[in-house]
Amino acid sequence: MAGRFVRASKYRHIFGKPTKKDICYDNIHISRNAWDTNLVKVNPEYLSVNWDSSGGGAFAVIPLNERGKLPDQIPLFRGHTATVLDTDWNPFNDRIIASASEDGKVFIWEVPQNFTLYTDAEEVPHVSPVHKLGGHTRKVGQVLFNPAAENILASASGDFTIKLWDVGTGQNALTLKHSDIVQSLSWDASGSMLVTTSRDKKIRVWDVRQERPVHEAPGHAGAKNSRAVWMGEHNRFATTGFSRMSERQIALWEPGRNEPIGGFTMIDSISGVCMPFWDDGSNCLYLAGKGDGNIRYYEYENDKFEYLSEYKSAEPQRGLAFMPRRGINVHDNEVMRAYKTVNDSYVEPISFTVPRRAETFQADIFPQPWATSQL
Repeated sequence: MAGRFVRASKYRHIFGKPTKKDICYDNIHISRNAWDTNLVKVNPEYLSVNWDSSGGGAFAVIPLNERGKLPDQIPLFRGHTATVLDTDWNPFNDRIIASASEDGKVFIWEVPQNFTLYTDAEEVPHVSPVHKLGGHTRKVGQVLFNPAAENILASASGDFTIKLWDVGTGQNALTLKHSDIVQSLSWDASGSMLVTTSRDKKIRVWDVRQERPVHEAPGHAGAKNSRAVWMGEHNRFATTGFSRMSERQIALWEPGRNEPIGGFTMIDSISGVCMPFWDDGSNCLYLAGKGDGNIRYYEYENDKFEYLSEYKSAEPQRGLAFMPRRGINVHDNEVMRAYKTVNDSYVEPISFTVPRRAETFQADIFPQPWATSQL
């Protein structure tokens, strides 16, 4: 009897390992707002968390080395007059972060030098924004820094627009108009293109030097939210969404095509939105379901997503962030690290590693980053 063919892959045995509860980030008050956002963002220095606060919107910034149970009172980043819906870290400066709020404003903040959650002050000092960007007429649901052009920020609003900002000058450089609420946006690696999904079930590709989309295609047919993520150096992007029968789907797209490559692929029938995350170093796509504890990962090869494995947990996640590749631990063969919200009260790091017996640096699973190779 012939043996079953197994596709060769360096990443076939990736597995996720959760962090022990006592060294997670505990005693956190995660926002309970129903807006579809990832709730947390991370860089090699800090973790940001949309905070459940009264008296105006706020978010927390947690130094990654301050693990365990956090103080009951911590410094918060306050200034918005309504709930904070999203944050994003500047990829060029680990101390700069943008926030989006129901108050229709976008704020830019700088983490103070030597920032810590532990203070002897009788009143905990809060942090104020350094720039305020106004122009949207309804709530702002997403913010996303450009990966290639410093100080360029995109913000998506309930006024059906995306605004592109120069955060250095505070100027609104361009406005991209949609016909309904924008549900997600993603930059390509060069920072010159955006892909967006919208409540009108359309997928749009934008050249950010002009105000009209360069292409528009029908997306997932279901009524629930759809997400998109550009696949780094590839002229491709992935979307997640739902069928008319409320089945979760994944799709692979080439910009300019009206249909996904290989069609819409069913994942399962769970009701939560799938959050997609792309890792350019390994050519892997991670899908995390809201309301379940699973994180699936696929390898992109020959214009297909090849299923690798799945991290399973009994603890459901409502939000998730992945560490940029420059912040992972290559000495432990770590290829990705997720930060998962649990029970709206703590954040659990999950390390995804490739098991190897050799203790030396494994160059084959850590290829030269694409952005560096282009210099």
